[in-house]
Amino acid sequence: MELTTLRYFKAIAQHLHMTRAARQLGVTQPALSAMVRKLEAELGAPLLDRTGKGVALTDAGKVFLQHAEAALREADAATRSVRELLGLERGTIRVGGGATAITYLLPPVIHSVRESHPALTFSIREAGSTQVAQAVALGELDLGIVTLPLTLPEKSDLLTLELVDDELRLIAPPKRSGSKVAWPASEPFRWKDIAGMPVVGFEAGSAVRSVIDQAAARAGVTLHYVMELRSIEGIKGMVAAGIGIGFVSRFALKPGEGVACKDSKLTRKLAVVRRSDRQPSPAVQQFERSLQQAARASKPRRA
Repeated sequence: MELTTLRYFKAIAQHLHMTRAARQLGVTQPALSAMVRKLEAELGAPLLDRTGKGVALTDAGKVFLQHAEAALREADAATRSVRELLGLERGTIRVGGGATAITYLLPPVIHSVRESHPALTFSIREAGSTQVAQAVALGELDLGIVTLPLTLPEKSDLLTLELVDDELRLIAPPKRSGSKVAWPASEPFRWKDIAGMPVVGFEAGSAVRSVIDQAAARAGVTLHYVMELRSIEGIKGMVAAGIGIGFVSRFALKPGEGVACKDSKLTRKLAVVRRSDRQPSPAVQQFERSLQQAARASKPRRA
């Protein structure tokens, strides 16, 4: 029994009139009647009663209609699933984020997604949270990973999904660097303890820099920046060379590296943003789910 037969019978049941059903289906009324006779012969039971105004379903016809509609729903669901799969097998996902997201969060997620869907391609843009959110609002990016809160006029057009709390940890030069700047490897710091120390930091105006500066200001400390960089690896390299202390994400450190703030936990909230008025493609939806799963699986590394 073909799906076309089920669709034809459903149309007859909706109209309860052979001619009107035939007109909707684009077939002739004799051809539709012949299909019904063949179906009844196959089932061994009459499905329709002829009336003066059209047709009516017999008890057997009512039962058959229920199963026909269920079969058609399953077939339609299967078609949608295949089309969604095709959406996952082709296309480009455009993602933006800051240094932490691009360097440490995205690579394992992209690797996992491409293992299942190797035909997908990615376009990655590294920029600050404000620039990333603006690009998402303008439709230049499908998704962005940003530091909250956002202060954009276009914020109303963005859907924000919290991703993970990211702890920022203090790193200091090793003793072998010859630097006078040092910190015991396992002891938490207080802001007053590092007042006046040279700091290698992120660029002024960046979201992560604001989180650090605001936390220090609440403790009454103004940090002494001697160098500003965008790259996390650049900051780590300059700190290792003895230029000063620095602050980087826990995701950029190995277990046991970096120390926490003793005054209060130094954290920022990372979130995914996308347009609230646009339905993401199946590929983007799958990538977003994988990103959320990876974030839930991540655990803060303890010194």
